[in-house]
Formats: sequence, C-alpha cells, structure tokens
Amino acid sequence: MIRYKFITLISLTCACVAASSLNAATIPAGTMLTVNTVSLITSQDAVGSSFEAKLAQDVSVKGNVLLRAGTKVFGKIRSSRRNPHRSGPLTVELASIDVNGRRIPVKTSSVQPASPPQTARQAHYGHTAGTTVVNPQTRLQFQLAAPVNL
Repeated sequence: MIRYKFITLISLTCACVAASSLNAATIPAGTMLTVNTVSLITSQDAVGSSFEAKLAQDVSVKGNVLLRAGTKVFGKIRSSRRNPHRSGPLTVELASIDVNGRRIPVKTSSVQPASPPQTARQAHYGHTAGTTVVNPQTRLQFQLAAPVNL
C-alpha cells in the first residue's frame, strides 16, 4: 500500500513538472520590445522613478506569441536633469513586464527619448532648450539585454 502511494505521488509530481514546463517560455536576449507610454515622463523626474507603458505589438518566439500587444510593462528613469549636480539627458529603461498579475523583471537597453530643439547659442554653450517631455502614447523601442523566463 505504501509503495502504491509513493508511485502515485511520483507520477503526480512528474505530471505537474511536465505541465509547468509546457507553460514556461523564454524570450531571448536581443529581442526588441516596442512600447507605447501610458505615463507622462519628463527630464525633471527623479532617477529611479517608474513609468507605465504597454506593448505596442505581440512578442513572438519561434512562431508562438508569448506576450500580447497591450501587456503592461513598467520602466524606470535611469538618468535625468532633476539633480543639478549629476544631471544628464533623460534616459529610460524597462524594469518589468506584468504577466498574469506577476511582475517579471527584465533588463533592457536604455533609450534616450528625443530632446526639444536647441537654439544655436544654447548648443554652443552646452545648454539644453528646456525640459524633455515624453507624452503618453509615445512609442519607444527597447532591446532585451538578458533573456526573460516567463
């Protein structure tokens, strides 16, 4: 009787592991993620501040759609002009993807959204022409720096 229960337990464990591995998928490093911002982002936001975006298109691997367009993604401000002693251009990166209510961490390339135009005098003296503003629905493209296991 004990042997029968042990064999049944082993069989169920193997079945659960096999089922979970069928649902597991990996998005390889180098995959491009195109997003549309949801939040307003500016160069006056603090480094480390987060923003929300949504995938602009499906992410597929070997013909299988792993992430649907509209999936929520979250990013962080990597550099900004907010700190006058260590200011830099606005740079953002993705930090996580919302998959079935779980935030899966991601590592992506950094993106520097377009800056406002400068006058010749401002460019000559190294000044920017104001605050960089990334409005909601702005399309940004990031490249995965490391694989993502879903």
